[in-house]
Amino acid sequence: MTMNDYSIAGAVEKLTTGIPGFDLIAVGGLPIHRATLVSGTAGSGKSVFAAQFLAEGIRQWGHSGVFVTFEEPPEDIRRNMASLGWDIPAWEAAGKWVFVDASPHYEDDMVVTGAYDLGAFLLRLQYAIGKVQAVRVAIDSLGAIFTQFQETRAIRLELLRIATVMKQMQVTTVMTSEREQEYGNIARFGVEEFVADNVVILRNGLDEQIRHRTIEILKFRGTYHHKGEYPFTVVPEEGLIVVPLSAIKLNQQSTDVRVSSGNTMLDTMCGGGIFRDSIILVSGATGTGKTLMVTEFTAGGVNSGERCLLLAFEESREQLYRNAKGWGVDYQQMEESGSLKIISAYPENATLEDHLATIKSQIERFKPDRLALDSISALERITSAKGFREFVIGIASFVKGHQLAALFTATTPDLIGGKSVTDAHISTLTDSIVLLRYVESEGQIRRAITVLKMRGSMHEKLIREYFIDGQGMHIGEPFGGHVNLLTGGGVTPAHAGNTDCVNWQSKKTTTI
Repeated sequence: MTMNDYSIAGAVEKLTTGIPGFDLIAVGGLPIHRATLVSGTAGSGKSVFAAQFLAEGIRQWGHSGVFVTFEEPPEDIRRNMASLGWDIPAWEAAGKWVFVDASPHYEDDMVVTGAYDLGAFLLRLQYAIGKVQAVRVAIDSLGAIFTQFQETRAIRLELLRIATVMKQMQVTTVMTSEREQEYGNIARFGVEEFVADNVVILRNGLDEQIRHRTIEILKFRGTYHHKGEYPFTVVPEEGLIVVPLSAIKLNQQSTDVRVSSGNTMLDTMCGGGIFRDSIILVSGATGTGKTLMVTEFTAGGVNSGERCLLLAFEESREQLYRNAKGWGVDYQQMEESGSLKIISAYPENATLEDHLATIKSQIERFKPDRLALDSISALERITSAKGFREFVIGIASFVKGHQLAALFTATTPDLIGGKSVTDAHISTLTDSIVLLRYVESEGQIRRAITVLKMRGSMHEKLIREYFIDGQGMHIGEPFGGHVNLLTGGGVTPAHAGNTDCVNWQSKKTTTI
């Protein structure tokens, strides 16, 4: 399929680009047989977009393409794009990719006099299109050739001439152009955007010493597209990946199948286990046992014959091995058997878009049944509140689309009491919330657990005490005679002598 499924009778047809995420925000792809201007500052990814437009056409649908280069010689483009996994020389040999080299050759002493004309270039381009029966054309970049013109009017006329020829030859064209700043004039000469049928803007802004790339469809003439900026990244061996967070549709499948959380008593509190495609958010202060819950969650999956992917953003693999061993779980053996895969990385090592692209790639390659992310709040510190929420939307949608059981942990700032993660607005994006809290009672620090919510199922409303030892987490009896447990309260004066829960360990429930 090359045409999108959004078209209606009489509407502008679209050509699917194949660029991951872009066709979603473009609602099907680029308008077919028209010219699209892709404008951006240096380093924003214009050349990658143009080359990937051709590469994906070849890889996915066998579309032949012509790449016009006005700046870099073809050999540089072949070498640069090889890092993205594209074998351009092989495509050239197969007659699927052809270069039209209009780059400057500095060894030639050339002096241009008189009016500059693109007639000869257009003849070469038409010949190349006909030679390989091209469906797609990429022109990189307009700015290099338009510096030869002295008047804006001449630039506009020549740009119209290019667009008209491309339309007559019934090819879909991407043309790149430079801009001098992230926000301001769309392109360097101020006329390109008025001639092109469609305009896409790439940005590479600097925010708190971190570069964040975004893409925006400014206009599609005669057809619909999603509005606003969307983050994207460029991944080795893959290319440009757009993260269309706000454009994601709520059309995931759902299931009634339940699986174990890894803790028998927690399963009981959740009404018989967790749903196969649900996301559990475990919120608690440092030391309350969030990583232990991750360990039991992954171990429970492995013991049930499932594959588990653990993403750790606060501890190294060796630390996780040591911690798990302290609870009687052998992570190393699980990894060696292929049932578990652990990926550890500091959040600051990459942008949030890079992390999301990595997570998606690992899920697609490893094909896990369960995903654990410890902790999601660590990623919050490398982006804005909006960016963090959109990251959670993106990963939640992807996880649900693959029907994975997922457990995310989030650290609350207060040791005693404190709020959940609702301030970050991510609690509404998860299916279940488990709160872990410290409780101050009669000069002791104790721990409390409760299931705050569980979509689609009844769940226990009690607040129970739990204990951690070398065998894991043991959830015991409900607290008695207490008020405001989750907000830092303690024993009421009327029940100051209540000892119902003091010796609860003799009645504790063990884990699986």
